[in-house]
Amino acid sequence: MNSKYYLTEVDKVPESIYCYHDLMGETFIEPHIHEKGQFLYTEGGVVHIKTNNRTYYLPARHYMWIPPGIKHAIYPSSPKVIMRNLYFPLTERASIFYKKEGIYPVNNLVMELLLFTKNWNGDIIKSQETKYAIVNAFKALLEQTVPQSLHLELPQPTDRRLIHIIDYLTNHIHQEHLLPELASKFSMTDKSLYRLFKKDLGMSFISYYTQLRVFKSLEYLMNPDYTISEIANMLGYSSLPTFSNTFSKIMGKRPSDYRKSNEIYLVS
Repeated sequence: MNSKYYLTEVDKVPESIYCYHDLMGETFIEPHIHEKGQFLYTEGGVVHIKTNNRTYYLPARHYMWIPPGIKHAIYPSSPKVIMRNLYFPLTERASIFYKKEGIYPVNNLVMELLLFTKNWNGDIIKSQETKYAIVNAFKALLEQTVPQSLHLELPQPTDRRLIHIIDYLTNHIHQEHLLPELASKFSMTDKSLYRLFKKDLGMSFISYYTQLRVFKSLEYLMNPDYTISEIANMLGYSSLPTFSNTFSKIMGKRPSDYRKSNEIYLVS
């Protein structure tokens, strides 16, 4: 993968719509900014997008819209991840949809147009009438066909104590963590840790921890070698029904149904 294309090529022709499709491999894309809005679609795994204050979990068969001027870094969860990108110039009159970050499922109509572009790379300009008409229609369809943005993101901690605690939770995701035990481990009282989560992240410990586990499960579910029961254990759940019900509340479908709907089908 040419990991520098996004720094040197995307904005080189300001009026162009820029296409880039590739296998991510293990590539980490360092923090950067575009003058164009970015449509980022992924399949084959979960992609983490980190902005200044949030971490987004972009699952397979979904896309993220990243507005112009938003600094972001991209981390693939697997060497099998394929990213498909379209970058669009925007005017001041662009609708609110194109000015806010969001993650959305890909519907069939958007998917069909994306199929047209999968072998295109580089600038598409107005003189390329057929290609330009397709990608321009693609952009217009995004705001016309999307439901509400999915809340597949977690706030970034700013307090140093909380940064260490969340690193610990992430690195020990296979264990179950209760607030009293976690507070004791980091020499805090239950109340002080509870308040720290609410103050720094705007959410309770249990809400953060529950979402962290479910978002981590999205990566495990892409690996067919793991059963749903094994994944529940890998996330510290002692009960498969508890994991399945929690997943359903956040993702809107059961883990088994999510797994079935996420096979790769846009091959390079």
